[in-house]
Amino acid sequence: MRRVQEIFAKSGFMGQGNPRITRHPMTPEQCRARIPGGVASYDNARNRRICGDRYMAPLYDPRTQSPGDATACIDMFEFPNIPCTYPVVWTKAKEAAEICAAVGKRLCDAHEWEGACAGALEPPDYVFGAGSVAAARSVHNAKYAASKSWAYGPEFRRGVCAQASAKSPGCGGGGYNSCGSNTYPTGAFPECRSRLGVYDQHGNAAEHMNLPMAPDQMASRGSTKLGVTEMKGSWFIWDSYRAHPGWCRWRAPFWHGSRMMSPSSHENYHLGFRCCKTVD
Repeated sequence: MRRVQEIFAKSGFMGQGNPRITRHPMTPEQCRARIPGGVASYDNARNRRICGDRYMAPLYDPRTQSPGDATACIDMFEFPNIPCTYPVVWTKAKEAAEICAAVGKRLCDAHEWEGACAGALEPPDYVFGAGSVAAARSVHNAKYAASKSWAYGPEFRRGVCAQASAKSPGCGGGGYNSCGSNTYPTGAFPECRSRLGVYDQHGNAAEHMNLPMAPDQMASRGSTKLGVTEMKGSWFIWDSYRAHPGWCRWRAPFWHGSRMMSPSSHENYHLGFRCCKTVD
């Protein structure tokens, strides 16, 4: 915990949004009242046994595997991975990787996040040697375009996820003093859940993930070198403004792109992260 506190202190911005202008559309108390069975229902004993942590979901392919076959798990919620708390935003990719490591986890590779969302972890499909992020992205998106899906089903739906908030008045370029992080508490939308039991992959905070550009940059294979930044998911005004396609296995353009561990990697008011964990 001391290491996490050090990373937060060094940032100066990272947190749940600028408290002076942030206006969350739902309180933690309202969130807890919306969850059938209460927050305790999110603490799955089987998952805890497999993953070794609360509020994590095993990553596997239900077509050929069982949860016990999983060799990796993913946080059920955006960091701090506690239901009915506001996600941490204003986080650089480097800080996200450092925080995950500090709590005994790691940042997810892009295919792990995508599998958690689509409900089936598939083997890594990175196009190493494609020459550019854009070329690799094009091959990947073409592969999955015909089978696109969202965590909750095969078609995009409004009102299902944490997507009905609004930007702060005067929020233009994304500055800390003009854009509030008007997010919902995590897990407040029980139907915004994948078949593997992962929440809020659409709406609320967008999320940093690692996009490997070479085999030795895969976090899922133990690398700490890591690749380049990939922003996954959508954010809290998605019901009124869809900035990009946003289906589960869709990979974004190289927006604000950098190496994962660059000190100048991107941060903004609706960008957070969640962690993964390798298990035996």
